[in-house]
Amino acid sequence: MFQTLTDATFEEQVIRSDKLAVVDFSAEWCGPCRMVSPIIHELADEYEGRIVAGEVNVDENPLITANYKVRNIPTVLFFKNGEVVDKQVGAVPKSTYKNLVEKYL
Repeated sequence: MFQTLTDATFEEQVIRSDKLAVVDFSAEWCGPCRMVSPIIHELADEYEGRIVAGEVNVDENPLITANYKVRNIPTVLFFKNGEVVDKQVGAVPKSTYKNLVEKYL
């Protein structure tokens, strides 16, 4: 299931999760973000029950964005046991994201 993540919900939904979390940092005005978002939605469906997948709007959630030093979007961070284990900056093919998910499952 795909989740909209906020400064208020991030800790509960991502940091405390016992599943791999795939978090897309993006903004509505960002063209490449519009290419990545559907891919993260697809991964959420394909790996339902095995991962947490969601999106952080960087304009609306400055605390999380600054905390993880997200400077360029789209940036997808991969969290395991509350820690960032990998990241992908920029729009890449779905297979790249899928390979990273498989690496940490």
